[in-house]
Amino acid sequence: MKKKYLMAGVLLLCLLPWNALAEDPALSTTLEGIRKRYGLVAGLTLTYEREVVTKSMAMLGGQVKAEVATGLIHYKSPHFLKFQQETPTKEILVTDGNVLWWYIQSKNQAHRYSSHQLSQELKLLGDIFQGLRGVEQSFVILQKGEDDKGAMILEVTPSPSWGDIDHIDLTITPGSFHIQKVEIYNLLGGLTRFRLGDSIKEERFKDDFFKFTPPEGTRVIEE
Repeated sequence: MKKKYLMAGVLLLCLLPWNALAEDPALSTTLEGIRKRYGLVAGLTLTYEREVVTKSMAMLGGQVKAEVATGLIHYKSPHFLKFQQETPTKEILVTDGNVLWWYIQSKNQAHRYSSHQLSQELKLLGDIFQGLRGVEQSFVILQKGEDDKGAMILEVTPSPSWGDIDHIDLTITPGSFHIQKVEIYNLLGGLTRFRLGDSIKEERFKDDFFKFTPPEGTRVIEE
């Protein structure tokens, strides 16, 4: 379960059919803005904060604080993704589209997964960082309204369904089309929340940046 919550997300998404977007100019403009901001760069780096809120924590409101993980996300189209977690512990989650590695420095462990085991959260973040390209093929989108600061909230529901994932909320800054938050809600009432930095550094990564070689002495666990 922890692998899922690390992903990105960690991190890109039920009530209206896709063709309804053509009837909603504001929603169409937002999606086009997201594609221009994220989908036209060869690679990018941005900061993130991730927290996992269980159903019981949500019921207690602010009485119990979720642990917050922070670090950097690196992405290269179409399927290269790397999380470098800095706090509370140093970890690396990286995939080249064929193999997924999860390295936990404090435990001197590296878990190795094949490509078909990639989580839906990782695939979602890949979709987001391609500017929601092809979103109509896999998701149904509803504009839920705005938050208390005027940011637009999109509810994105997988179609067909994704196992234990209920829906995803994206919080978007009007004008700049920065994706502030990605909130992945599961059927058990919990959520994984990613807060994404608003400063995007464009990158030209070499493919080997997304390869991982376990340090000498690391225990490798084949999953």
